[in-house]
Amino acid sequence: MGVRMGWLKVVGKTIAIAGLTIAGGVTLLAIASVTPRKWSFPENYSCQIKIYIASDGFHTNFFVPVETPEFNWRTQFDLDQIANQPSQAYRYLQFGWGDRIFYIETPSWDQVSLSNALRALFYWQNQAAIFVKGHPSLPQLQDEQLQCVKLSAADYLALMQFIRSTFEAGDRGQPQRLASGQDQSSGFFAATGNYSILNTCNTWTANGLRTANVNTPLWAGLATPIMWQLRNGCQCEE
Repeated sequence: MGVRMGWLKVVGKTIAIAGLTIAGGVTLLAIASVTPRKWSFPENYSCQIKIYIASDGFHTNFFVPVETPEFNWRTQFDLDQIANQPSQAYRYLQFGWGDRIFYIETPSWDQVSLSNALRALFYWQNQAAIFVKGHPSLPQLQDEQLQCVKLSAADYLALMQFIRSTFEAGDRGQPQRLASGQDQSSGFFAATGNYSILNTCNTWTANGLRTANVNTPLWAGLATPIMWQLRNGCQCEE
């Protein structure tokens, strides 16, 4: 009886410690998600080029111009590959990064496979993909937040180079198309990096924003904190 009671006490203490550890970790992440990396911004910053960040509450995407004097996506790869249709009308490109299998096999959030979601979060070697879609104008997104940020020419170029660098290059240095998007007007391309609970789609967005000197939360694993912290001292007149 005494041995059994001693064993139960050990188990009880172990569970309590594990519970406190998890609660402490969640608390730290919550604090980090509302804590900005930047507390001040340059006074003479050049606010020149508009980009947009979209969020549906779970996932974030970039919307950027197809062509500017600083960077022309048409010279980076064949935009006709995006949806197997002419791309001359594209004025904006939409980019998002995520788990390759989850991305390609999930038509919408209400059709999420639990096994795919758990694998994406807790397996450490998930291959990644970049979602790309061309738009003739800035789209009106239903049930999504679309927020503008103005960048200097140098910061805009840095962000474009970041996005371009996360495409996995093929034999000729071109992005490798994997599949069509579920709406048949977008495409998935092979991406560098591995998706996991510690390196999510929103982590990728935040990494890009940081290269462009845009504020992000200390912990950027979730979409909502990114949108809360999205500022760099510029104002977008919409």
